[in-house]
Amino acid sequence: MPRPILATIHPAAFTHNLARVRVAAPDARVWAIVKANAYGHGIERAFDGLRSADGFALLDLAEAQRLRALDWRGPILLLEGCFEARDLELCSRLGLWHTIHCNEQVDMLAAHKTQLPQRVFLKMNSGMNRLGFTPERYRAAWTRLNALPQVEEISLMTHFSDADGPRGVAEQLKAFEAVTHDLPGERTLSNSAGLLRHGDLLAARSDWVRPGIAVYGSAPDFPDHSAADWGLQPAMTLSARIIGLQNLAAGDTVGYGSSFVADGPLRIGVVACGYADGYPRHCTTGTPVLVHGVRCRMVGRVSMDMITVDLTPVPEAGMGSEVTLWGRASNGTVLPIDEVARAAGTVGYELMCALAQRVPVVVGD
Repeated sequence: MPRPILATIHPAAFTHNLARVRVAAPDARVWAIVKANAYGHGIERAFDGLRSADGFALLDLAEAQRLRALDWRGPILLLEGCFEARDLELCSRLGLWHTIHCNEQVDMLAAHKTQLPQRVFLKMNSGMNRLGFTPERYRAAWTRLNALPQVEEISLMTHFSDADGPRGVAEQLKAFEAVTHDLPGERTLSNSAGLLRHGDLLAARSDWVRPGIAVYGSAPDFPDHSAADWGLQPAMTLSARIIGLQNLAAGDTVGYGSSFVADGPLRIGVVACGYADGYPRHCTTGTPVLVHGVRCRMVGRVSMDMITVDLTPVPEAGMGSEVTLWGRASNGTVLPIDEVARAAGTVGYELMCALAQRVPVVVGD
């Protein structure tokens, strides 16, 4: 039989999470962010659950082609725009909208020969300091784009650096509005944290919203809020089974480096999941897992192919018992991916994107 580990994608969770987003921004259209192969979930597997979105936003032309192959005829936005001039031809052929964040991209567009003018999203660097024109240079970029016959329509966008924290969005929003208040065009401002934490401030200012992590059922501001606090459901479950059992006495150690020492009799289960499956190696003793839907703790170090779990809370567990590494157990209990990520010193985004190719993936309910 195959090694007993499995990732299950839940289309119904995507649909639920999109509906939750629409409650936060009822008058805006919604981009479903599907970059990084839908955050590791798989564009094709996520598509049915996300088809109620108004558009899809991503980075790669190849992923845009995959969406068109799924017969998606709605908007697709390239969040980082085109990387070289020939990409513009594919934008024309596939009907893609694309971001303009630097003068070099304006130059490419000005030199592009096409009969089909394109929809572009002009990005402002309002404080994130990654991509975009500074407020001082933004209007000049808009004026130049507006004069190009290759441009059909200009939309306005920015990205918040601190929507998930105490600094919030007020300063960046002020910088954006000071420059764009009298410019025509639709606006797209809000990521997941902006939507959920600052919807009262941003909803009326956004024609389009860009939820990413919330669509996949993870909290954008964990641990301030959990996914459950925001009414989100996990779109991915990583599960495995117990493949071995050990009975320890006081003083016995577990795993590489003997980092865990039993302080009394202990029964542990060996689980078919390790860092080669995408489970974070930096997880330490105490990281939560579910066994038969009951919360237990991992002990010792994560190995390439195995972790070890304290079975004290589930004495009935044995060979073949279900273990949920994150997501929803068979009995409905949820282990948020954010809790596992925190134990590894990272964020849920990384765990989703890091799911290894060797893990079988199925589409569930």
